[in-house]
Amino acid sequence: MELTATDVWVMTSAALVLLMTPGLAFFYGGMARAKAALNMMMMSFVSIGLVGVVWVLWGYGMSSAPGFLGGLVGNPAADFGLSEHVGTGDLIGIGFGATFAIITVALISGAVADRTRFSAWTVFVPIWVTLVYCPLAYMVWGGGLLSADGAIGRTFGEAIDFAGGTVVHINAGVAALVLVYVLGRRAGWSKGFHRPHNVPLVMIGAALLWFGWFGFNGGAAGSAEEAGLIWVNTMAAPAAAMLGWMLVERIRDGRPTSLGAASGVVAGLVAITPACAALSPVGSLALGLVAGAGAAMAIGLKYRFGYDDALDVVGVHLVAGLIGTVGIGFLALPVDGEGGGLFYGGGFDQLIAQVVAAVFTMAFTGVLTLVIALAIAKTIGFRVSAEDEERGVDLSEHAELAYEFGPLGGLSADGDRAVSKDEVVEEGAIEEDRETAGV
Repeated sequence: MELTATDVWVMTSAALVLLMTPGLAFFYGGMARAKAALNMMMMSFVSIGLVGVVWVLWGYGMSSAPGFLGGLVGNPAADFGLSEHVGTGDLIGIGFGATFAIITVALISGAVADRTRFSAWTVFVPIWVTLVYCPLAYMVWGGGLLSADGAIGRTFGEAIDFAGGTVVHINAGVAALVLVYVLGRRAGWSKGFHRPHNVPLVMIGAALLWFGWFGFNGGAAGSAEEAGLIWVNTMAAPAAAMLGWMLVERIRDGRPTSLGAASGVVAGLVAITPACAALSPVGSLALGLVAGAGAAMAIGLKYRFGYDDALDVVGVHLVAGLIGTVGIGFLALPVDGEGGGLFYGGGFDQLIAQVVAAVFTMAFTGVLTLVIALAIAKTIGFRVSAEDEERGVDLSEHAELAYEFGPLGGLSADGDRAVSKDEVVEEGAIEEDRETAGV
């Protein structure tokens, strides 16, 4: 069997998507407080290990094998361990699919920074991937309920989700929102409580995410024409979203920020994910602008409603994912002169299909994630103690520190206390530690 150009492209795209998870680790790690940076990065890295194992053993089968339970999920026993695919080229596509499952669950972690037990997270990840991600992937991409032949797809029309608006971003955003409420707010949480400790690291992470996203969206391109459209749209939407986010900051806060620029890029990438092969470049610019501005305004909702979404997973991934998924109903190009979005004369059919898919995803993910989260919280416990939270989860969960501040905080791998730079400045910890040390 020859290695074709398509095979090489899918393998390259899979590598790009896998790179996105370490990129996300940098993005989230820089946004976290200094005493939680390593823990935040570890929650992304361990997702690679856990989901990789699940995907080989039963995850792929659940997302792609012949379905059961009324089209809810593929049969996990039908292809256990991928034994039927050894010696075939199918493994290339299977590996590509694994990277999507990995990044999806890693996205959730940012919402619960600073307060999550690492052991609980390692239990949550494989259960959530098994019970939530794999069934939803099957329903959208594997021939299940939301596909053209599924019960919902036949009734309301098949929703367009080329690369994961529902399966990845709305899914992760809703799960993040549920976990935030189950774990509760951090001690002392309020507006302005948490500032990123390393913005350059955030920018590096955003750059790696944007780079990898060309494989994320383009890996499944069926032709050169489609690949070209996807590439341009994946450039255009985040570019416009970055400008939209910074414009909101300029109007609302008086100045744009580096963090806003990076977050705007991610919001635009999220929005274009389901729509990358369905929109024109101009439509992608419009979608990105709306997504960037909308996500920038949405992150303020956590203070209004009192939920502690530490790294704005809900504001970016859920909101921008909804904008991208529903926006297809307005902006989708006609195919061979037929269909298309409302703005292209296609009527309301596609818009209805997109809304139904989005609503179903939110309900499905919300209910199952709540059950999983409550079960873990009531058994092994999901949140660290108040003392460990104050000390820092890097020390309490890993006995490590991202930085050694020396006399600033008396930090050491076996020290009694970990503090971030902002805590040192704001609380006068420098003088306190000097007095304690007799300096």
